[in-house]
Amino acid sequence: MITLDLDDFMFELKEGTLKHVGAPNRSATAKLYDIEAVSVREFGDERVKLGFEDGDGNEVEVALFPAEAREVAAGIERLEDESDVFE
Repeated sequence: MITLDLDDFMFELKEGTLKHVGAPNRSATAKLYDIEAVSVREFGDERVKLGFEDGDGNEVEVALFPAEAREVAAGIERLEDESDVFE
């Protein structure tokens, strides 16, 4: 399941192309639940790409610099040690 919060966005659909035509200071939130597939790979010369896909084919990809990727890995290791989630 994927949820998107696109509050106050304005889009234009023209000749099959979707274009944001609203103010440039907007933000959005995407959340993906019930993940069934995870991928980790190099992205370009300087980043790591994490990919997540649910059973409905919804996909979210996140590109991280190495320091950010290490922070995610350290956070997961910390949870493994301190949380009941991994039991």
